Amino acid sequence: MKNYLNFESDIKSLELELEKLKDPFNQEGLSEVDTNKISSMQSAIDSKLNEVYSNLNAWQTVLVARHEDRPKSNFFIENLFEDFIPLSGDRLYGEDKSVLTGFAKIDGNSVLVIGQEKGDDLESRIDRNFGMMRPEGYRKTIRLMRLADKFNIPIISFIDTPGAYPGVGAEERGQAEAIAKSIECCMELKVPTLSIVIGEGGSGGAIALASSSKVLMLQNAIYSVISPEGCATILWRDPMKTLEAAKAMKLTAKDLLDLKIIDEIIDEPTGGAHRDRDLILNNVKNSILDNLQSFSSMSREEIFDDRKKKFLSIGRSYGFINRPTNSTNLSINQNFIDKLKNKIFRDKKILFGFISIFLLMILYFLYS
Repeated sequence: MKNYLNFESDIKSLELELEKLKDPFNQEGLSEVDTNKISSMQSAIDSKLNEVYSNLNAWQTVLVARHEDRPKSNFFIENLFEDFIPLSGDRLYGEDKSVLTGFAKIDGNSVLVIGQEKGDDLESRIDRNFGMMRPEGYRKTIRLMRLADKFNIPIISFIDTPGAYPGVGAEERGQAEAIAKSIECCMELKVPTLSIVIGEGGSGGAIALASSSKVLMLQNAIYSVISPEGCATILWRDPMKTLEAAKAMKLTAKDLLDLKIIDEIIDEPTGGAHRDRDLILNNVKNSILDNLQSFSSMSREEIFDDRKKKFLSIGRSYGFINRPTNSTNLSINQNFIDKLKNKIFRDKKILFGFISIFLLMILYFLYS
């Protein structure tokens, strides 16, 4: 049975009618299948899908990213890779089932595959902790990423999580430290790393594995520091203001590509990735192979420097910084006048002194 979102009611009605037309043994008894009417109805459905999905707002995109039938990491791992060898455990505490890891091959190339897995039904979702990783999950991925780096094997990560697990046990076992170490490990690697946000890319749970050479997103995926509900609760104390929060957060693939936070958008079938799984598999595979090929002529040091420059350049051309800067470090190149202006406005005593001198000069000229 298909699952529909609240803004897909018209599509649901049309598809239910189409199913009746395809079934000759319908409620009216035995009848002939009207192929012309079926073709006309299919065209109407395609037209409605194009109309709805070409005008999705930010909150509707969030709902599509969370869709129950959306393909998960396990689906991509099973269908894109050959000879997948699952590896478990962090060698410190235990196994975290919310993240799948192992070595595999894609088009004859050895890779390390990491996939945050939510599960497909209630039982598997509980078993996978709804894709929310615990500290042992991050430490497992760190262990394997370092192993892949040692043997010069590229790393491919599938990101799909509402965030890191916020439970007491996870905090007691060092959740924040594990996430920070995972980010540090991702940045230190000297092999190509690709991260693909296939659904939700939530908070530190996502960035811990998405600090990659290339960050890719499916067209209807989201990537943000917090959920829209959490943002609305913090800013307005009203979780119902999710639409305003989703718009303000710039969490859609298009917004993030414009901000140069991600590197590429992978097209989805009209209506979402769950409507044509073969097409989304083909699109993801082509993107992976193209991006891995782009690193084939680069040395290990060049790969490391390229990732470093990529992250240091984020935000340099927006906000308060509107001039080119040195992308190899965090410092901002400024001339003498800019430095003087910044010093004046940062130091209240100096600012007050300049204002006082200016006022005294005005008074002097007025009364002299």
